[in-house]
Amino acid sequence: MTIELATPEVDGLDAAVGALREWQQAGAPRQLHPGDLGWFWRFGAETTAARVRTWRRDGQVLAVGLVDEPDLLRVTLAPEAYDDEELARRMTEDLGDPARGVLVEGDVYVEAPEGALLRETLSEAGWRLDDPWTPLCRDLAEPVEDPGVRIEVAGPRLVADRTAVQRAAFNRSTFTEERWHAMAAGPAYADARCLVAYDERGDPVATITVWSAGPGRPGLVEPMGVHRDHRGRGHGRAITLAGAAALREMGASSALVATPSSNVGGVATYVAAGFEALPEVRDLSRAAAKNQAPDTQ
Repeated sequence: MTIELATPEVDGLDAAVGALREWQQAGAPRQLHPGDLGWFWRFGAETTAARVRTWRRDGQVLAVGLVDEPDLLRVTLAPEAYDDEELARRMTEDLGDPARGVLVEGDVYVEAPEGALLRETLSEAGWRLDDPWTPLCRDLAEPVEDPGVRIEVAGPRLVADRTAVQRAAFNRSTFTEERWHAMAAGPAYADARCLVAYDERGDPVATITVWSAGPGRPGLVEPMGVHRDHRGRGHGRAITLAGAAALREMGASSALVATPSSNVGGVATYVAAGFEALPEVRDLSRAAAKNQAPDTQ
């Protein structure tokens, strides 16, 4: 059967989220998680649908991608499709042709799981390795140590604190109360939790959102941040411990996160919270045609 590339309508997003839940497996390579779609949902259901891509054959979803930025696709595949040559070559064609509506013209990037044939076919087509990321994992078989600070679940009552810390942790953040409510209305948030840490004065100092993919499956940290005025006091470790504990309560087998390897402080914070740094991974990039050597023949 022919492989079909599609952009789902809003009512088709549940299928994409459901597929991503099913594909999460302990020990699998870093891959797109339902929490990645859940976090993007802060921009609204319609915008999220417009940024999702699916590849199907005979009605079966084989791959799900999120156009996180116009020049960045984050994509993963069904476990049984990692070695599917027809799928890999079709996706390589789709990602290389801006007219197919996945990536724009110019310099573009693809995050695809290690071990997928897609990475090989992209390399054959001229894609190159980009900057390294460090994936980290904490096993949740054993209880998580107490974070040592007051932790609150950020439901509607504490949305102002949750969003204020986010904006103070990330310079370009546009996270607002309206966007929190949009995110919380999405189907992925049914398996998620936002937490806020408070210092001894009662000030909100750090925040985290964690996403479960269901009992026995890996959960995701996306995002974690510490208020810029309260850094260097262990709040990042504390809120990360709280997030790991929340995932364990929801039945997650492990907690996953990935950060650029250049973010040395971020890697150190996660390691301090009991995460193990795994081998680095790299996205794939393709330079714009204008940056390539001209044909002089």
